[in-house]
Amino acid sequence: MKKYDQYKRLIRFAAGVSLIAVESIIFMYMWIYCYKDQMEMPYQRLGNYALAAVYALILYIFSSIYGSLRLGYLKNGELIYTHTLATTCANAVSYIPIVLLVKHFRSPMPLVWLTAGQFVIIVGWGYVANTLYRKVYPPRKVIMVYGDRPMKELMEKIYSRADRFVISSSIHVDREHIEEVKETLLEYEGVVVCDLPSTIRNNLLKFCYGHSLRVYTMPKISDIIIRSAENMHYFDTPLLLARNDGLSVEQAVIKRAMDIAVSLVMLVIFSPVFLVTALAIKLYDGGPVFFYQERCTKDGKTFSICKFRSMIVDAEKRGEILMATDRDPRITPVGNLIRKVRIDELPQLLNILKGEMSLVGPRPERPELVELYADKVPEFRYRLKVKGGLTGYAQVYGKYNTTIYDKLKLDLMYIQNYSLLMDIEILFRTVKILFEKESTEGFSEEESVMVEPEADGDDEEDDGDLG
Repeated sequence: MKKYDQYKRLIRFAAGVSLIAVESIIFMYMWIYCYKDQMEMPYQRLGNYALAAVYALILYIFSSIYGSLRLGYLKNGELIYTHTLATTCANAVSYIPIVLLVKHFRSPMPLVWLTAGQFVIIVGWGYVANTLYRKVYPPRKVIMVYGDRPMKELMEKIYSRADRFVISSSIHVDREHIEEVKETLLEYEGVVVCDLPSTIRNNLLKFCYGHSLRVYTMPKISDIIIRSAENMHYFDTPLLLARNDGLSVEQAVIKRAMDIAVSLVMLVIFSPVFLVTALAIKLYDGGPVFFYQERCTKDGKTFSICKFRSMIVDAEKRGEILMATDRDPRITPVGNLIRKVRIDELPQLLNILKGEMSLVGPRPERPELVELYADKVPEFRYRLKVKGGLTGYAQVYGKYNTTIYDKLKLDLMYIQNYSLLMDIEILFRTVKILFEKESTEGFSEEESVMVEPEADGDDEEDDGDLG
């Protein structure tokens, strides 16, 4: 398989271009037969080609946002789902230039039928392309290297992607036996490096790099900080600058402007949903429509987050911190429905408009939980360098029941690598996770009792790397 690794990107690119080309050709014919003649001066052949090219570009942008052309990375169902979502978004956006060219609002039904036809093509492409790709590139046989603490959770996650990895073996490593372990690694196609002390981990990483052996590494908090550092060239020794100040002034201004504009538009668009949801909650038990709770945001400041009430009245009357579980008896039937599609989160648009939250950022936690988690992992307070968000990097790339420590890493990756484009991408990706079952699962009953972060292990030992 190593011999053909260099062709992976080429195969993915060719498969993606083929699908986008077919969809764009179908779009062009839909335009020609359903809309073109309604223009005052209909396009000739070149104009139709140009419109198809614009459509292909829009489709490619949405495909990139949702990662819908990543053969091998996604399972068949997810590949089909993500590209169908990308195609639907592209078709919806393409209705805008169609209206501008025709200069009148026309029925969008041709676009609906177009989407249905494209869906059939996507299903066929998804199964055929992914199956052929996996025959050419079967799962890698990897070895897991761990230290004093076997990584059972990570092992289970890797087992869940048997289409990508096969853990052929696992091996314990310490200072005394590191040379013996190195020789064993050469027998495999990849190495999964767990949470090892820095000196051992760095030694193994250099060995694998020198022997062109693929390595999958669990990052430490310090790795995430260094990863976002800037290259400085003041003198003839490489220097990395990690600012670690949160957002710059200009980033904060642009982010706030986007928060105001998007939240206002969303409040107008979802006003009917607000009304129907409020009526349903009120009619069910006569209790209050909204639920308020103290949460922490930037610099540890607290505010009252606003949600649609999804539980019985006085669900936390005794003041206990109780996480919502998968089958929580406190959740009402109406609450169960609105939680599944995240409608209960919509009133937070008001918090965003007031400046207490942002559209994108780490999910704001309760002050008691911040103290609890910070006692276990002091780095947990690093999340407070930016405002809490309605959605975030951890919500898009994690799951509702992802461990606290893994969510912290994801949130820090967002903070350290922030950009406006990242915010836009996360907002679009949020649409994708709304209808995924895993993303809406609550904590299990065991996790609701004991939500304890893992130790980072960043400071276990010095690197010992003298060059």
